[in-house]
Amino acid sequence: MKNTADSKQTQHYKFFCHRDCEYFPCHPEADAEHFNCLFCYCPLYALGERCGGNFRYLENGIKDCTGCLVPHIPENYELIIRRFSEIAELAKRRI
Repeated sequence: MKNTADSKQTQHYKFFCHRDCEYFPCHPEADAEHFNCLFCYCPLYALGERCGGNFRYLENGIKDCTGCLVPHIPENYELIIRRFSEIAELAKRRI
């Protein structure tokens, strides 16, 4: 636990860039310098049409997020975390 007297708290956990990944950057229009790989697989994907990102559905019904950068923009960390309750609701056991 951090010492409360220590006012300098890092937030490095909010950003991770895996430049050695063979798919980096996985979105063609991405800014490779500021590309956040932390949510490599977007947790909002499960929300379908309610995810809020720039997606499209292919003819076979698969959701294509190639044009979406929402989870890869460092400033969107809090936006994604705030939506976890919606994702958890989808995963709830229905009895």
